[in-house]
Amino acid sequence: MRVVLRKVTSTPLDFSLKSNEISFKGYLEYYKGKLILLNADIKGSLKTQCDVCGDEFCMDLSEKVEFLISDGLYEDDGSLDLDVVESFDGQVDMEELLNSEIELIKSDYHSCDSCKEQDLVTLAVL
Repeated sequence: MRVVLRKVTSTPLDFSLKSNEISFKGYLEYYKGKLILLNADIKGSLKTQCDVCGDEFCMDLSEKVEFLISDGLYEDDGSLDLDVVESFDGQVDMEELLNSEIELIKSDYHSCDSCKEQDLVTLAVL
């Protein structure tokens, strides 16, 4: 799903995508200048590897995503608290944004339930 950025106005433009067991739902809204606000939720189930034991497990996702999309090069003046994603062709590929967010989540440290329990037992003994 591609969205033409110049068509995004101050009236929120709702979107909803599904990829495997993950849903990406929210809205795009004009922010200021060349900036568009993306506000969305990522929910579902994601297969990933435990960073402790290496076993594959499913983790539940419930993530709030909020960042700005710049229609062209963004020059940071230090006034924004949100991350900015640049788009150089006047449109944004929502599937690509979802995939990027999933990869970002995967790159974090994750441990399966049995390793979490083992860590709690170890901490209780200390």
